[in-house]
Amino acid sequence: MDIFSFGPISAILDGTYQLVTSLAAALAPVVGTASGLVAVVILTMLVRAVLVPVGMSQVRAEYTRRRLAPKLAELQRKHSKDRETLARATMELYRTEKASPFAGMLPLLLQLPVISLVYAVFTHPMIAGHANTLLTEHAFGAPLGMSFVGLTGAGAAVWPAMLVYLVVLLLIAVVMTVSRRVLALPVPAGQPQPTGIVRAVSFLPYVTVVFAAFVPLAAAVYILTSAAWTVAERSILRRRLDPERKVPSGRIEPWPSH
Repeated sequence: MDIFSFGPISAILDGTYQLVTSLAAALAPVVGTASGLVAVVILTMLVRAVLVPVGMSQVRAEYTRRRLAPKLAELQRKHSKDRETLARATMELYRTEKASPFAGMLPLLLQLPVISLVYAVFTHPMIAGHANTLLTEHAFGAPLGMSFVGLTGAGAAVWPAMLVYLVVLLLIAVVMTVSRRVLALPVPAGQPQPTGIVRAVSFLPYVTVVFAAFVPLAAAVYILTSAAWTVAERSILRRRLDPERKVPSGRIEPWPSH
């Protein structure tokens, strides 16, 4: 059963479709055939703007984890042979510090339904009982409703469209590289540098590039725009919410409230 045929979800999907088509129609006189692509970019920015407060919570959670890292390391050393006691002590530490080990997961979870809607809008031939005209939208000759993998079997005639998709995939890789290098919090003095599996996990964002090759171009553009927004937003919020940020008077601002 297609979950997007379920009444309430179908209505939300149709609302998303109407929003994207309205944006594309309004933008057509200005950007021409790229109106559908630009509409996806604007939709992404609107979603991320709404999620800015969640991004602030995520940055605070990052600094909280960094502040608690020495205490967590001490608990692991003390209870290394008793996993149950370690788990209880860890949760007690988070409770005492009024923090949550899961705080940073919320922005990702909130975005998953949105990217699912974008994917569905550009893959379903029928939406709420009417034809999906967005499947005919193109940007610089590339169909917004087709994936890069789908294009690879279409022959040499689709090379212009594949070039558009390759540019998008390359830009996603660049943004992920910037994210990995610029947004990584420095390891506090006295703590070991990440090695082994921890270091390997830092390369996981590049999996996004592979994922983007299998989704429609519209969804890949959503991923690119959202990732670029994340880099810019996180850079700004980290400067603003840094617990050791100096104010003009030269004093250190207190730890931001939760």
